[in-house]
Amino acid sequence: MSVLVIAEHNNATLNSVTASVVAAAVQLDADIHVLIAGSDCSAAATAAGQYQGVSRVLVADNTAYANQLPEAVAPLVSSIAADYTAILAAAGTTGKNLMPRLAALLDAGQISDIVAIEAQDTFIRPIYAGNALATVKTSDPVKILTVRTSAFEPVGNGNNPDQMALDTVISQNKSQFISENLSTSERPELASASIVVSGGRGLGSAENFQLLERIADKLGAAIGASRAAVDAGFVGNDLQVGQTGKIVAPELYIAVGISGAIQHLAGMKDSKVIVAINSDADAPIFQVADYGLVADLFQVLPELESLL
Repeated sequence: MSVLVIAEHNNATLNSVTASVVAAAVQLDADIHVLIAGSDCSAAATAAGQYQGVSRVLVADNTAYANQLPEAVAPLVSSIAADYTAILAAAGTTGKNLMPRLAALLDAGQISDIVAIEAQDTFIRPIYAGNALATVKTSDPVKILTVRTSAFEPVGNGNNPDQMALDTVISQNKSQFISENLSTSERPELASASIVVSGGRGLGSAENFQLLERIADKLGAAIGASRAAVDAGFVGNDLQVGQTGKIVAPELYIAVGISGAIQHLAGMKDSKVIVAINSDADAPIFQVADYGLVADLFQVLPELESLL
């Protein structure tokens, strides 16, 4: 019995979320195979093989998979799905694009955003913006799962499994890769940072986010934002934390000028330590905060920066 993990990568390096998906796969108590579909992707395949618990790396190296378009990758995975009892991917942008297509091809139900594994056919996932947990049991022969990676501690390295080349080439003309515009930053990636400093509508303007940036730089932290701040145009939507943004669970989450709407809490309430700064003592964010400071953020942030 084997399970398949679909790795996220850019052909040269793996996305760190893949290690957490492998950690989830380990709990299924089966042989773990990792799929690397790409072009000139040997470096990513070697990195995937180092994850503890992986018994085989499947490599589909062809220009048809250069940008991992789901229209090509989903049929590829479908062609080998009969060999597996479960197929897992991270519940991020890539997984949300790929896995529903795969589930449709296999006529299977998808279980999304799992945060725990009860048995090989029973999984726990959040519902109602994380206010309740649903236990879901499936009888599908192949379980299609997306994993909330913040809920699983990444596996370590120290492995050297076999690699197997897949010769299947899926040609498709439904979509084509044109270009990509990547935001670059010296700060840690938001989804995997150990410290996140987030700002909300209370900051008042895009210029005032510089107050957060100076603190984040001193802490080595990533910058996040509430949906209200994104909708107001203070920052780009790539920084949004919440139900419709990124799900984070850092060691330390500092929420500044964020009231704590249910959609935002769904994206960060699993953080290990939550610090809230808000002038409204009744703000919902204080209900989940470990430490709360009722104060004017424009006075507090310069003081905090000087102390740091």
